[in-house]
Amino acid sequence: MNVLLDPNISYLILVGGFLLAILALFAPGTGLLEFGAVITIIFAGDFITSLPVNWWALAVLLVGVFPFLFAVRKSRNLIYLAISIAAFILGTVFLFRLDSGGPAVNPILATIVSILVTGFMWIIATKGLEALQLKPYSRLGKLINQVGIARSNVFHTGTVYIHNEEWSAKSTTPILTGSKVIVIKQSGFTLEVEPYSADQDTTDLLHE
Repeated sequence: MNVLLDPNISYLILVGGFLLAILALFAPGTGLLEFGAVITIIFAGDFITSLPVNWWALAVLLVGVFPFLFAVRKSRNLIYLAISIAAFILGTVFLFRLDSGGPAVNPILATIVSILVTGFMWIIATKGLEALQLKPYSRLGKLINQVGIARSNVFHTGTVYIHNEEWSAKSTTPILTGSKVIVIKQSGFTLEVEPYSADQDTTDLLHE
């Protein structure tokens, strides 16, 4: 267990927890990602937050969020993205310090992780905005008989993916994750689905 007291290991576990939390926002339904995020953040955060904090570095991290948002919204401007990455690297490297005054997390490790996490967030944010710009298919009133994919096991509750959108779903028949489904009824934002078979009459093709 001594290896877990290493600030670098705790730092990696903490970052992994935040990434799981982000993924959970985009893939709800199973609860596994949410559970994993909570456990890892608590597990690593208890140790990492016991280290002295450089508050100026925390301020740099918070300020770095703004150029990131500009990078996402302002025509994907990579200059803002570069400024944001630089702020995240500087803030991450000096956020925690040892009693001796030196950085608790290895600067090279913090730099690599900051770049990778920022790049991941960039992909998630840009894809999310592209999805928001798509015309919600539900407004067209044509979800009945549409074919989609089960993103989680569907029975009394679950999640399905249809026409670039994720929907809450239920079924009278257990449906496994990854199976094709067909919509038979819509009640508000919840779809009632059943397993899809090739001989069923559908009005549209599956949208990946």
